[in-house]
Amino acid sequence: MDMADVPFVDAHVHWWDLAGDGAGAGDGGAVRYPWLEPPFADDGPNGSVEAIARTYTARDWLAETSGWNVAGAVHVDAGARAEDALAETAWVEDQAAGIGLPVAVIAYADLTAPDIDDRLAAQAVHGRVRGIRQIVNWHPDPARTYSAADVTCTPEWARGFAALARHGLSFDLQCYPGQMPALAALFARHSDVAVMVNHLGMPVLTDPDGLADWRAGMRALAALPQVAVKLSGLGFARRDWDLGLAVPLLREAIDLFGPDRCMAASDFPTDRLFAPLDACLGALAEAVSPCSEDERRAIWGGNAIRLYRLADR
Repeated sequence: MDMADVPFVDAHVHWWDLAGDGAGAGDGGAVRYPWLEPPFADDGPNGSVEAIARTYTARDWLAETSGWNVAGAVHVDAGARAEDALAETAWVEDQAAGIGLPVAVIAYADLTAPDIDDRLAAQAVHGRVRGIRQIVNWHPDPARTYSAADVTCTPEWARGFAALARHGLSFDLQCYPGQMPALAALFARHSDVAVMVNHLGMPVLTDPDGLADWRAGMRALAALPQVAVKLSGLGFARRDWDLGLAVPLLREAIDLFGPDRCMAASDFPTDRLFAPLDACLGALAEAVSPCSEDERRAIWGGNAIRLYRLADR
């Protein structure tokens, strides 16, 4: 089976307008993405992002994926300023309406906010919004961490996570493996909130026990039936990844979660920092090759349609 012919629902994409011609923020200006603004440096978790610091719309993504049988997408919050979260959602909904494909939206909200119920309600009124992502990667290495402290250990964050269920929203989890056991314990108490693990669980292979930590954390999460995983973000494991690294990690994730809880995703344009799109999807195609035809079709698109309720649009 040629995976280029199988309907592909990209479970993790980002679109943005850096020219200021698109969505208007609440203060009348453009939606801003501070991480895509100069000065650019190579010492952060992603390295320099200068190569992708340009407008990337839904139509740009369609053009880049034209060699694949694209059938839908899940747009995940793209790192806009917190105050622009609702404006970003509105702009993405406009983008989705313009391409004629089912698109689910995973919006941003700070789960520690005292008014989290109001923030979630404001996002949930948008018809395509299915969930929330708040990047929570914390690592003791300053060059690795995305935040100064692990907010997931706070009672405020736990209360915010519990609030998701009241609004019918899932949670997209971007964390490091060292955070997973404690998060799994929290998620076990809230089985009514579906969780989608981003970017293969982001193994930190440079840590002394990095691979073992990843396996332990992913095993704890996979034990919860409401948790699924996205097969994406290979460059976060190692920027110069190759098939020898990628395929065993991908297959191990599929074995842990099962083919019915895995979703293929490009993470474009971010993953273009590390490899071209065809290389990324080619690695995923190689990883799913031992699966049955039904399993491959599920991973390639069917699971995203089901888990993100894309058929509701």
